[in-house]
Amino acid sequence: MMSLHPQIIKHFFDETTNTFSYVVVDPATQQCAIIDSVLDYDAASATTSTTHADQIIAYIQANQLQVQWILETHVHADHLTASHYLKQRLGGKIAISKNIGVVQQTFAAIYNLDMKQINACQPFDHFFEDGEHFQIGKLQAYNIPTPGHTPACLSYVVGDAVFVGDTLFMPDYGTARCDFPKGSAAMLYDSVHKLFELPEETRVFLCHDYLPESRHEYQCESSIEIQKQQNIHVHIGVEKSDFVEMRQRRDAKLGMPQLILPSIQINIRGGHFPQLEANGIAYLKIPFNYFKQ
Repeated sequence: MMSLHPQIIKHFFDETTNTFSYVVVDPATQQCAIIDSVLDYDAASATTSTTHADQIIAYIQANQLQVQWILETHVHADHLTASHYLKQRLGGKIAISKNIGVVQQTFAAIYNLDMKQINACQPFDHFFEDGEHFQIGKLQAYNIPTPGHTPACLSYVVGDAVFVGDTLFMPDYGTARCDFPKGSAAMLYDSVHKLFELPEETRVFLCHDYLPESRHEYQCESSIEIQKQQNIHVHIGVEKSDFVEMRQRRDAKLGMPQLILPSIQINIRGGHFPQLEANGIAYLKIPFNYFKQ
């Protein structure tokens, strides 16, 4: 395994949810981190499968890697995380922003979940402080808090790369919505400009790609320089007030993500399923008419 960069980055794509997952490898130690994994979910039958997670497992096993971290950039609303499943199969520590508590409390209230029960069996192994430094093998890494899409978003800087979650999309698609509970377009603008302080040659790896009419192939990588120059929503020169107005106007027209209702319940638990009930079946909740517009 050779690379011109200090780390090896392998991407995996789930076209159903337009999600990119990553394995970041330190070639010196064969230690690695998994970022933003996907658990397959069929909404019609409420069944899960592990097709995409198993692709990650196969890659890690084939290359004799050791999982050190299973990282979440945020609590996703468009897919279920496979973090718990991957930890069971491969080991590693599931980690997320310390601000996950805000998201857990917000949605626990909506779903009428017992926060004491969630805290008693806390599914996350590590809560990152804002700006905390850590290592993947011998690779130096740290996080940049990038709230806006959600209040607990982190971007992970590893060597010459940054993994931005839903903070940025490809330049021809712009930025993520900010209308989830505790989201903020103003905060997203500030977060993007924090990322813009990174060296311009920094590679930017995205969590999602959606194809505009002008493009026909999915892409997962950009750069800080290209984002600053070409992002259709937030390139250099766009004023904060204009961005906020644009983002709020666009968000008001967006429908709910198709998998938000099951995803949030699983993802605030780090991929753990709800406890089995007396009949041996686990159940998800539907907040009936709560999100009615």
